[in-house]
Amino acid sequence: MRRLVQKVSSTRTFARVAPYVVPALDRAVHRLTGGRVLLSARMLPGLVLTSRGAATGLPRRVPLACMPEDAAAAGWLLVGSNFGRDAHPAWTGNLLKHPDAEVSWQGRTIPVRARLLEGAEREAAWRAVVAFWPPYATYQARIERRIRLFRLTRRDQGGGDGGRDGGHGGGRGSADDGRHDGPPSA
Repeated sequence: MRRLVQKVSSTRTFARVAPYVVPALDRAVHRLTGGRVLLSARMLPGLVLTSRGAATGLPRRVPLACMPEDAAAAGWLLVGSNFGRDAHPAWTGNLLKHPDAEVSWQGRTIPVRARLLEGAEREAAWRAVVAFWPPYATYQARIERRIRLFRLTRRDQGGGDGGRDGGHGGGRGSADDGRHDGPPSA
């Protein structure tokens, strides 16, 4: 089943349709289950990122596929693939401007700091995420932009101030809400 989902999620048709369907379903299920369930996480781990909009500064929530970096989920890798579409997803611009954010992970809200990966660190992370979810390589091959990779670290574990920063509490989607980069629901 996982291979079928990978194959389907690598198609251009999926790239055109999924950004409108998957996030809406994920948001609804996430809200209804008190943050415990993301449908797309049935095939790939997922979280809900709450960041401040780059243009507005308002809270923006977006469900995203992620790669936890260890069993304790002390950090996550986020891939700005936008399903292999030409433009960077809006959430990546939000994190570039406002790197302090929150994630909803397995029913818990965790303050995080995002860092855009570059150089050798990015290359190592890219190899890891492609091994984790091979469609990312397909997405990169069909677009000219370089897919952005972010590492999220908990702010309460050496990543910063450890507290909540007032602008992150939820909110509904808008133009700078971002895009979901995960697989479809299983």
